Amino acid sequence: MTVRVDLNISLDGYATTTDQTPENPFGEDWGRLVAAYTATRTMQQRVFGDTSGAGTTGVDEKYAAAYFEGIGAEIMGAGMFGLHDHGDDPGWRGWWGEEPPFHAPVFVLTHTPRPSISFENGTEFHFIEATPDEALRRATEAAAGKDVRIGGGIETVRQFLVAGLVDRLHVGIAPILLGRGANLWQDLRGLEDSCEVTSEVAESGVIHVTFRRR
Repeated sequence: MTVRVDLNISLDGYATTTDQTPENPFGEDWGRLVAAYTATRTMQQRVFGDTSGAGTTGVDEKYAAAYFEGIGAEIMGAGMFGLHDHGDDPGWRGWWGEEPPFHAPVFVLTHTPRPSISFENGTEFHFIEATPDEALRRATEAAAGKDVRIGGGIETVRQFLVAGLVDRLHVGIAPILLGRGANLWQDLRGLEDSCEVTSEVAESGVIHVTFRRR
């Protein structure tokens, strides 16, 4: 079993954007940050429901396909599920509609637990208040030998990295500069010292860097 993280970040290390507006809740920069990933065949199918076979099939697609392979459970923060914006809505079922792309149990870290939600495709959201160690124990049990992914947001990922609980970190570094937001690398100086590091450049210009803990 491997504990995995996959993130898109900018050249200057930012994994979040700051140009959201009420009219555009994701902002223009988010689209720039994830453009290469969302263009892949796998993401078009798994996230956007396009089963026509459309989408890129190069190096970015290889990593997009790997994102979903072998995952038995996921851990995410309340913000990634949307509780920061919709926490007062008892009917909120996440950003993904009735076909969330996870197909596995998902543990949402929150200080205000709520009833679990199940979907026909195997996705289950469980809302828990737990430390990273406690959440990982629950997710590992639910994964039944498969990998556990720490999905985000960035502060949740950083908690698991700082605690030394991540076995493999993959970042797709988009060739853009954001200049502000939440920086993945803050307080993680020397992370590479305990890892094997590999990199690969995609046709899109995205640099895929993987840190595997020794």
